[in-house]
Amino acid sequence: MAPSYQVIHAGLYYGPDSLKTKLCLQGKEMIYELCEKYDIPHMKCGKWIVAQDEAQVGELDKVHSFAKSMDIPIRFVPLEEGKEREPDVRAKAGILESSSTGILDSHSYMQFLQGAFEDAGGDCAFRSPVTRIEALANGSRGWKIWTSSNSKPTPASPTPQDSDTAITADTLINAAGLFACNINNMILPPERHRTPFFAKGNYYSYARAHPKPKMLIYPAPTPGHGGLGTHLTLDIAGRVRFGPDVQWVDSPADVAPSRDPAKFQAALEEIMTYLPGVDKDAVALDYAGIRPKLGKLGAVASGKNFQDFVITKEEGFEGFVNLLGIESPGLTSSLAIGEYVHDMLYR
Repeated sequence: MAPSYQVIHAGLYYGPDSLKTKLCLQGKEMIYELCEKYDIPHMKCGKWIVAQDEAQVGELDKVHSFAKSMDIPIRFVPLEEGKEREPDVRAKAGILESSSTGILDSHSYMQFLQGAFEDAGGDCAFRSPVTRIEALANGSRGWKIWTSSNSKPTPASPTPQDSDTAITADTLINAAGLFACNINNMILPPERHRTPFFAKGNYYSYARAHPKPKMLIYPAPTPGHGGLGTHLTLDIAGRVRFGPDVQWVDSPADVAPSRDPAKFQAALEEIMTYLPGVDKDAVALDYAGIRPKLGKLGAVASGKNFQDFVITKEEGFEGFVNLLGIESPGLTSSLAIGEYVHDMLYR
């Protein structure tokens, strides 16, 4: 499996009282410690958030004030220093530096977790869509889960109906990501059903060796936006990629990168605001991913309609923990989420 480098987030955007902040800050430390201990490829490369005008500086001020209040390493970089360190990066009005942001090889990380789980006696059943779940005496006598290995989810029917295998468990943790709302709706009564929303993000490769900043570069956050802008990320070898943007889609199966010329042009324009020397002809559509959302809501707490993680023990259903809307910074938070759920169930 080829490496896939994803961002270890610092926890800058999610407000003082959110689960996203609490679990991102805790998870960041845990994931760096794990990567160091077990040689999982990673790099604490840092990131800049750049502003091109005074309105964007205002957004940087909000991020800076919040980070200071939470003891997250943060500082404003003088513009002259910025030009010396990253001469290809445009930051007309301000630069905010996060030194605890990094990257890790998410495939190696997930393979490690799978191996650790199986070494501890766990079993993984991949490609086994859940077709039905029954709470035995509302969960007090456990759970029965039916799966099928003979059919695949479709956009119209994310959970196939033909099933041939059932298992029982004392507890049930719904961490199904893009399909978490479907699992939720199998179990809870109609008035507690959830409607999933899917935000596709397109990524773009870059085939030139220049310009090549040494850290991640993000535009200033836009309140109410579903993401953090089309930013520049790196892999361990320093190769550049851009993304993701935000494109609302109807199905979690819609993972093909968007070939809409208008979206590609919009991404290029955003990239060139902070990297004006980029060779436009060397930017190419690469791949896409999908964020599990609970509405067309904002990714940063400074705007309206910010969506936090939902992690809850569902009333009336003993032993059932629901994890919904686990988008970014879900990867960074993952180890802390595991501890949080463990404590909900067993402490």
